[in-house]
Amino acid sequence: MTRMRAMAGDSKIGCILWMLLLVIVVLISWKAIPVKIATSQLYDFMVEQAKWAASQKAETLHKSIYDEARRLNLPVQQKDIQVSLGGGRVKMSARFMVPLEFPGYTYEWNFNLEVDRAIYLF
Repeated sequence: MTRMRAMAGDSKIGCILWMLLLVIVVLISWKAIPVKIATSQLYDFMVEQAKWAASQKAETLHKSIYDEARRLNLPVQQKDIQVSLGGGRVKMSARFMVPLEFPGYTYEWNFNLEVDRAIYLF
């Protein structure tokens, strides 16, 4: 009978390790998911702007992408955004880095959003 009581509490260290792993996963998710959502929204905005690029100038597209990045609280500088119109194509890119700060460590998450589409005149 004493053998069964000793076996019931043998794996407390395993539970502690799983809880620690769960806390780490939640912390990483808490920091990374909002950044990933914001960058996806910026990319979707760039694709939407590329659809109507025939009626706009490169400077206007550049400013609208920069304004959207600022609205999404992404650390994008004006020099990080490139827009070119020519040859029946629009090419847009935004290259930037988002620092994710964790206790004792800062991860630098690099993004390179690129859109290359044909311009259709209607």
